[in-house]
Amino acid sequence: MGIDKFNHEGYHDPTPHEALTNIIRKKKAEKKSAFKPLVYICSPYSGDVEGNVKKARSFCRFALDQNCIPIAPHLMFPQFLDDENPEERELAIFMDIVLMGKCSEVWVLGNTISSGMAREIEVAKKRRQTVRYFSPEHEEVESL
Repeated sequence: MGIDKFNHEGYHDPTPHEALTNIIRKKKAEKKSAFKPLVYICSPYSGDVEGNVKKARSFCRFALDQNCIPIAPHLMFPQFLDDENPEERELAIFMDIVLMGKCSEVWVLGNTISSGMAREIEVAKKRRQTVRYFSPEHEEVESL
């Protein structure tokens, strides 16, 4: 369904048609280029790695659906760093915290706070970043 080029009496009336079409076109362009804040995805990795990765990916999709750009380094860094190697784990957490500083908010997922997550949350609070908590079903909760 488009905008009718004819008025209510059936006469050709291009001016309102063109004006309304331009408004719709402008809104679509604004929607595509609208600001999307970076949000840091804080969720467990170790333990049930396969399950935790699946949950983190789902949470990233949820953040995207909320008009945000998710940053989840624990989905990227294990591609080239060994989480079992203490030095590389520390390096990964350091890099996590650097990236977290670029984000508007920290979103914490799940019912469990791992030691790495606890460190990230502590730093975020010291920086006075907004920390939001979500249940595994992606419902916002007060805290864990």
